[in-house]
Amino acid sequence: MKVGDRHYHSIWLADDGWGVEIIDQTRLPHRFEVVRLETLADACRAISDMLVRGAPLIGATAAYGFCLGLRRDSSDQALLQIGEQLVRCRPTAVNLRWAVERMRLVLAPLPAETRVEAAYREAGRICGEDVATNEAIGRHGVELIRRIWEEKEKKTPVNILTHCNAGWLATVDWGTALAPVYRAVQEGIAVHVWVDETRPRNQGAHLTAWELAAHGIDHHLIVDNAGGHLMQHGMVDICIVGTDRTTASGDVCNKIGTYLKALAARDNNIPFYVALPGSTIDWTLTDGREIPIEERDQDEILRVWGREEGGDLTRVSIAPEQTPAANPAFDVTPAGLVTGLITERGICPASREGLAGLYPEEAGA
Repeated sequence: MKVGDRHYHSIWLADDGWGVEIIDQTRLPHRFEVVRLETLADACRAISDMLVRGAPLIGATAAYGFCLGLRRDSSDQALLQIGEQLVRCRPTAVNLRWAVERMRLVLAPLPAETRVEAAYREAGRICGEDVATNEAIGRHGVELIRRIWEEKEKKTPVNILTHCNAGWLATVDWGTALAPVYRAVQEGIAVHVWVDETRPRNQGAHLTAWELAAHGIDHHLIVDNAGGHLMQHGMVDICIVGTDRTTASGDVCNKIGTYLKALAARDNNIPFYVALPGSTIDWTLTDGREIPIEERDQDEILRVWGREEGGDLTRVSIAPEQTPAANPAFDVTPAGLVTGLITERGICPASREGLAGLYPEEAGA
């Protein structure tokens, strides 16, 4: 997407052809900073410290992490150790494991001296496929928005509620949940987005709102607990969120608080859709309760970043010093609460049968 007058992907090769550059998402929305990754440790830190976020982008970063690690040592042992180190960075997003396994599968049969060049080629393919995948998600998902707009006789914008960030910054380009929104704007469909702040990391406030503002899309930031109120008063037409892992039966794991939005949507008869690439489906799981839920540092809850009036960034405490915090980063929304899944292959019910219809080669159908 565009930042100023330049089109950016969220990850790209540096001009020297081997270094990797990313946008430091921990500095947004107040500062736009590009960070260069030169080692496997750099890539691991970018993933674990959330300089990059979103399942597809985490996977792309892991792929380039392989490239950087192999530059130092391309032996069989190094190939195994690089993958193990990357997988440990974040446990919930299945794209991380998917990217690691794909890189291993391509690189393991090759002679050590050819692996670096092959790794860069495969990482580039992963990134290119992600862009095409997300563009397709937008193409399919926009039809849902168009239908609502036509039902409203094109007189008022379609009000879309989203949670966390599933936009361009969560992928290589386009995004998942926001891809249909960007496509709708391209096609002249009037939209308005309710942006959940998404505590405790505030991905909605920091990233989604920043993306929408940069794109000139009408939106309002709301506190996480306002969604139900808006739904009760007819101010939400559709919910679209992303997912970090989806089971073969259609349960979806997304940022903490997604489950509550799905419950409110069901109570108010509002469609609740989840946008995802096929790489986010974990075909080994059928029950979302089996998904490992990342427990992050309590400081994410107890302290917040902000910009002072003078422009300086600062971090402040918001709770008593003696108060501990529990910080589960994700929750699971059962398939029964999901109206449908928007994928690069089309829209399907959130069920084993629905997913198998789109991905028969994966489901064993």
